[in-house]
Amino acid sequence: MKAITKYWFLEGFNLFRKLGMLNMMKICEILEMDNIEKGKSIELNDKHKDSVFFLKRGSVKIVNTTNNTVKYVVKRGNIFGELSLYNKEAATEEVAYALEDCVICYIESEQMEKLMEKHKSLKNGVLKIYGLRIQKLERRLHDLLYKDSTTRIREFILDYLEEFGEKNDGGISIAKNLLSHKEIANLTNTSRQTVSNVLSKMRKEGVIDYNVQFISNTK
Repeated sequence: MKAITKYWFLEGFNLFRKLGMLNMMKICEILEMDNIEKGKSIELNDKHKDSVFFLKRGSVKIVNTTNNTVKYVVKRGNIFGELSLYNKEAATEEVAYALEDCVICYIESEQMEKLMEKHKSLKNGVLKIYGLRIQKLERRLHDLLYKDSTTRIREFILDYLEEFGEKNDGGISIAKNLLSHKEIANLTNTSRQTVSNVLSKMRKEGVIDYNVQFISNTK
């Protein structure tokens, strides 16, 4: 793949904006690029072992292989697989699945570590992303302890719309409906039936609307 194509790939990532074109072109020389079809897995412990991924197009879900539950969802313009930089053993317990057709670039973690040592802005950016994901997991634990199931589901849906939704001309946030009720249940530590009931109630209340493809707020 030509370096200029990979440069286009990385240009949309906030993580690299402070590096400048020359440094980004050098990074492009060691990147691998791939297309992943919807539903396909990206084995973080096999073919792409010890790699960090940059998601240019599409979205993926990260699943814990020990209990087959969704840990979090990654949207375009973000990275995943960064756990291989900090805890290689734990990284082997993750697998990523494409929720839609995806375009990714990836780099071996050892090479990424060298780049992070050379470019402090890159190191700080990756640490921030890693830290935010830990915070989200901590928040899920806190919510499990102190919030009821209905509240957890409602807040998750509204947060999902804020993160993955795009506003139309009327100010309504519309997001692709990428997660099944079972996956939302995993992410909120509830049951699939409870998720279905809460979503139905939110629609009756006029808070959200949804179908097989999309979910949106209504206010």
